[in-house]
Amino acid sequence: MTQRIPDKPVITVLAAQGEALPPGLDRIAEMATLRQAWDTESLRATLAGSHVLCVTDFRTGALSRAWPCADRLQWIHATSAGVDAVLIAEVRTSDVVLTNARGMFDRPIAEYVLGQIIAFAKDFHRNWELQQRQEWAHRDTEMVQGERVLVVGAGAIGREIARLARAVGMRVEGIARSERSADPDFDAVYAHHDLCARLPQADFVIVAAPLTQTTQGLFDAPTLRCMKRSARLINIGRGPIVVTEALVQALREGWIAGAALDVFEQEPLPASHPLWKTPNTVVSAHMAGDFLGWREALIDQFIDQFHRWRQGEPLHNLVDKERGYVSATRE
Repeated sequence: MTQRIPDKPVITVLAAQGEALPPGLDRIAEMATLRQAWDTESLRATLAGSHVLCVTDFRTGALSRAWPCADRLQWIHATSAGVDAVLIAEVRTSDVVLTNARGMFDRPIAEYVLGQIIAFAKDFHRNWELQQRQEWAHRDTEMVQGERVLVVGAGAIGREIARLARAVGMRVEGIARSERSADPDFDAVYAHHDLCARLPQADFVIVAAPLTQTTQGLFDAPTLRCMKRSARLINIGRGPIVVTEALVQALREGWIAGAALDVFEQEPLPASHPLWKTPNTVVSAHMAGDFLGWREALIDQFIDQFHRWRQGEPLHNLVDKERGYVSATRE
């Protein structure tokens, strides 16, 4: 049964603590009643009577605790590619539509990945260390042309990573839910169960998968041991896909040659965490996709979706709530 969309719907924005309403949202203030929440208590108060929930805090855990107050909710929009924070059991089994920010972060994340690949190959990190000591140390470095890349998660972000990697002459394979016989952006795409068979061939392994029951803890000690000792791991997907303790051991004991990490099991990463001082490790603060103007761009996307929803038109980026991501058939 199609739900009636009110003339002036109520929108709740669930943000990180202390954040103001996103810039540009005032453009629809005359068409909707805007509310804001930051935690469980405020979300309980604002969710009652709300028709739309816009989640800008991708780490939030408030929704599961406030869900009983969602008495009129029709649509949840996550301003992130990953929806693991909002795809709770109650949302999964409900009639509430879920959309995400698919397409917004593809290019900046792909540029981040390519930058890390080149930085590893050209030993930029070692150059910086030597410069701080004013030490001249000539070395030979690697060529990226001809190197093999394995992208774990061959969705929109993984596809853009593949395009950039192939543009500099790299050979790129993908790991997806199922094998693809032909793909214009990958040299080959293998099924999830083929991961450990493909890892020994990869010089760079890119984690670009969403966090689901299938991918959580995917890169544990046995999986990391399948990688080449000269390989580097780059994680721009979700932190819990990689078991941190196993990764630290792999880096310290030389199972792999290095890692560039933008996401972590615990965020923000505590100052005392061993990853800060683990050899051959690059840490960034979950910022691979954040380009200048990204907040405004996300709200532009949400407002476009809002107009479509209000007019009864099909929404873009519908998340398959069973799989946990936007599937190709629902784009």
